[in-house]
Amino acid sequence: MTRPSHIEAPAIRVRGLCVGFGEKIILDNLDLDLRRGEVMGFVGGSGTGKSVLTRAILGLVRPRDGLIEVFGEDLSTLPREQYRAMERRWGVLFQHGALFSGLNVLQNIQVPMREYLNLSQSLMDELAMLKIRMVGLPPDAAEKYPSQLSGGMIKRAALARALALDPEIVFLDEPTSGLDPIGAAEFDQLISTLQKTLGLTVFMVTHDLDSLYSVCDRVAALADRKVVAEGTMEDILRSPHPWVRSYFHGERGRRREAAQRAGEHS
Repeated sequence: MTRPSHIEAPAIRVRGLCVGFGEKIILDNLDLDLRRGEVMGFVGGSGTGKSVLTRAILGLVRPRDGLIEVFGEDLSTLPREQYRAMERRWGVLFQHGALFSGLNVLQNIQVPMREYLNLSQSLMDELAMLKIRMVGLPPDAAEKYPSQLSGGMIKRAALARALALDPEIVFLDEPTSGLDPIGAAEFDQLISTLQKTLGLTVFMVTHDLDSLYSVCDRVAALADRKVVAEGTMEDILRSPHPWVRSYFHGERGRRREAAQRAGEHS
């Protein structure tokens, strides 16, 4: 995938971030830039702090030290009203969807609208149906509850909720986990299409090698409590860090390369 390499001030800038719980340090002196208009994949071993970083950026976890800037604003110094305005500029797809089980799809999508906007019910219904169509769900999904949805439909409904306020940045936490290969590939294509159509900046935590190759402009790898490699897939594949080499050149990586070569010669 080739996109313009125009460099702008980052949408998100993290410097010297330290996050811990009790005596356990999860992230230590972590630096990261998320450029405007890019899709960045964020990878790391289980329990290394990928979701913790996301929650720290979102203000759900308080850092012990460091700087988090979003659109040039230091989040730690923003007054409450300005912080609330900033929250409207991002959307989040949590792992496993995190839909409210007692609300149907239409009502789930309207939760952010009710929290941040003052709209009539008819306008909220119209906007929520627009988001439902945008993510490729059938219209009758609007009245269904999460327990009535397949795994892929839950992901799409959660993505529709993440897009409810027309955000500029979307955080995706393991968006293809639990999906079969066909469903995962379709969801990757949906993310790519929406990113281009809406001009989104996307921060995607994932273990899915196919997603990293097919959707992401750049990749950042987390190990040793910090980002140890960052760049295009070509840059990442050249990294000498042991975890990065194990992840991308290990058995799963070799299987993917073999499958890709077989596809090219079929």
